[in-house]
Amino acid sequence: MGWVDDYKNKLVTAEEAVSGIKSHDRVYISGNAATPYVLLNALAERKDELEEVELVHVLFLGKDPFSQPGMEGHFRHNSLFVGPADREAINEGKADYVPIFLHQIPNLFYSRQMPLNVAMVHLSPPDEHGFMSLGVEIIASKAAVETADIVIAQVNENMPRVLGDSFIHVSRVDKIVEVSKPLPELEKKPFTEVEKKIGKHIADLIEDGSTLQLGIGGIPNAVLASLKDRRDLGIHTEMVSDGVREAIEEGVVTGAKKNFHPNKVILTFLLGSKRLYDFANNNPLLEAHPVEYTNHPFEVARNDHMVAVNSAIELDITGQVCSDSIGTYIYSGFGGQVDFIRGACHSRGGKPFIALPSTAKKGEQSRIVPFLKQGAGVVTTRADVKYVVTEYGVAYLHGKNLQERTRALINIAHPKFRDDLIKEAKKRNLLR
Repeated sequence: MGWVDDYKNKLVTAEEAVSGIKSHDRVYISGNAATPYVLLNALAERKDELEEVELVHVLFLGKDPFSQPGMEGHFRHNSLFVGPADREAINEGKADYVPIFLHQIPNLFYSRQMPLNVAMVHLSPPDEHGFMSLGVEIIASKAAVETADIVIAQVNENMPRVLGDSFIHVSRVDKIVEVSKPLPELEKKPFTEVEKKIGKHIADLIEDGSTLQLGIGGIPNAVLASLKDRRDLGIHTEMVSDGVREAIEEGVVTGAKKNFHPNKVILTFLLGSKRLYDFANNNPLLEAHPVEYTNHPFEVARNDHMVAVNSAIELDITGQVCSDSIGTYIYSGFGGQVDFIRGACHSRGGKPFIALPSTAKKGEQSRIVPFLKQGAGVVTTRADVKYVVTEYGVAYLHGKNLQERTRALINIAHPKFRDDLIKEAKKRNLLR
């Protein structure tokens, strides 16, 4: 039987696709803009038939049907990276969070430490050879498909065919549900004056031919906006946004000087506008890989002049970085911050940045603090941090003692908080 007949034989309704999921099953769900909502809503409708179904995923986008009233005891999130959809449930004790470096997630499945009963993924239509692309999110979905007992695919004509190590053959899938739905989009917001200053400080330290890892938001966009006079920049990142697309279209990013995957943009997921998704479709410039490859520090370090730009919720005066929680309140996850910070540290000529506005809560709270909040988690250790950037400048911490670090960080804190920071530092004998 050829793949076309195999594909047709596997076509079912969403209700039929999820009918085999049993109580206590562990179900992997692709996330970000590849969240398969048609399948999820069909599964949620079965709540009265099911108990303690574990839902494993990275970032969930949109409205979560499993966090609605009446779902307790039927479904429970076990999140590998927390987002708006499951944040409240996790902090209320109705869901769970696994702190883990992003590049280590696939091995949870391959090693059978976290065996999967079912994988639900969101794919492009098959090509002439029967291969479907994981599209806008690879991350750990390929590992999930390769290890799960049952694979259910939501096949969407609007899912771009993103090239790279991103394909699943029809023969590996058990059930297929065809849909025609627009993908979730994330609006690109203009950056603030504070973010513009931060972006300029970082851009001043980036050389022609450097390779960049950037996330999403005002600071990464401000960095890119300040690099318009640079030449032959490259991209090796976990996420590609509209800011990266624009830099490619403007000729700032070419990848021509990359020594590792030259002339290619390396990524593991895309998140942005429909224009970004259309840009990615069948584009040989983009190469998507599973996260154990894109984010592994050893692989990141193979890029000469690797620049990693990551943010933080708060940072103490010795350089400890909290970026996944606000005190005990879990806000996000480890993600790829440490993956890329360590990769850039070991890159020849690499530069890892932690970038953050100097204040929060409309200027009423310093984000450079004497102590992290009680219960706050350290994501990036002080030994990993090299450059810290606020709108007030750049602090270089690598190889500096505690007193030198403290002085450097206070110098880039907001001026109205510096005296208090100095007093607290003296109490701890961090300043003489």
